[in-house]
Amino acid sequence: MHVIIVGCGRVGSGLAVDLAIAGHSVTVIDKQERAFRRLPPEWTGRTVLGFGFDRDDLDEAGAREASALAAVTSGDNSNILTARIARETYEIPNVVARIYDPRRAQIFQRLGIPTVPSVSWTTDQVLRKIVPDEGSWEWTDSTGGLHLVERVMPAAWAGRRLADVIPTGIRIAAVTRAGIPTVLVRDLVGQEGDVLHLLVTADSAAEVRRLFQSAEAIR
Repeated sequence: MHVIIVGCGRVGSGLAVDLAIAGHSVTVIDKQERAFRRLPPEWTGRTVLGFGFDRDDLDEAGAREASALAAVTSGDNSNILTARIARETYEIPNVVARIYDPRRAQIFQRLGIPTVPSVSWTTDQVLRKIVPDEGSWEWTDSTGGLHLVERVMPAAWAGRRLADVIPTGIRIAAVTRAGIPTVLVRDLVGQEGDVLHLLVTADSAAEVRRLFQSAEAIR
């Protein structure tokens, strides 16, 4: 799939390399040409000198064909604006944004954009969010048979009782809404921007992928 990384700092360049090694098409956008020096000579992706919130630059980076975008610049304002344009204008399904000010986390959550605070940000964490279908889990038990996975609720489920859209075999462990988690989910009705924390067995992994892919295909 095609992935856009906005920001070619330590995290952005690391993501670009890891994604290219995994076989994905990658384009990195940065406002400073010297930032691209962090990419190794053998890197096979593309670079665009510009801004992640500039639509001309996003078009050049292939945003209309992108399946994922990570906004990992050093500015919260730039990251949230980039993420909003990616979701609302280009309808990129998997978008994640780096955040420095935890007080702004609720803004991202209401927009349905996963975030990782800067203090705990790692390339592994962002890969789990922008490439959610490749078997990366938030947590796995010692047997390898039980997983906890975090997914943004598809917009098509807003207004519906979550217990009615999640099939038997997939357990809703918690829901994070506007930055506040709750485990009282039995009769909870979905709201746009909800983040679902699901417990699944290894045998249910394919079912989770099909469920979310089907729901996300509904615009």
